[in-house]
Amino acid sequence: MSDMGRRQRSNPLALAILCVLQEQPRHPYDVAATLKQRKKHESIKLNYGSLYHVVEQLERDGYLEVVEVVREGRRPERTVYGITEAGLREMTDWLAELVSTPQPEWPQFEAALSLLPALPPEDVVELLDHRLGELDLTIARHRSEQRLLREELGLPRLFSLEGEYAAAVAVAERAFVADLRAEIAKGSLDGIEHWRAWHDADRGERWPSPLALPPGDEPAGPEPSTS
Repeated sequence: MSDMGRRQRSNPLALAILCVLQEQPRHPYDVAATLKQRKKHESIKLNYGSLYHVVEQLERDGYLEVVEVVREGRRPERTVYGITEAGLREMTDWLAELVSTPQPEWPQFEAALSLLPALPPEDVVELLDHRLGELDLTIARHRSEQRLLREELGLPRLFSLEGEYAAAVAVAERAFVADLRAEIAKGSLDGIEHWRAWHDADRGERWPSPLALPPGDEPAGPEPSTS
């Protein structure tokens, strides 16, 4: 067996496949249909082509095995896969790691915040206003879906925790964005004077960059090699 467990632990689709197959053996199309029927595609990127590739990789690494190959009439053969003992251990260890230990996820909004001074402050206020509107729509959608799942479909809370988490994250983000937008608009954000001055200056006179730390705050460089 290869070290697939460590190499592929960045792909939650592989974990989802293992979780579905620990219930019972299935054909890859049935795995995809089950994930979609349970709305797991809203939390895990689901692509039919990549799912077949991931199933094959899991089999190569000993986490899945072929249970049977069936043919119905003139239809192509359908390969049914089951999870192995090694696959069960990998599923358990991987899921436990994700539940217990926060992982760096590199969200795009966090990246944008780290580069925010490259835009003029007044533009950022307008952009954050737009984001607040989008977040309001997102929060309303999550809450509507939660009501549907629990009140109309009677689904236990256990089976919709990912949607509840997504709603909570959106609510927290909205609070952060609203506070940030207010501080920029009022001019009370620490460092905004430098930010505004840089964008107000002529391009040839812009120095230092608002992305740079103030003098004396730069992190120390690497120690010189003595070898």
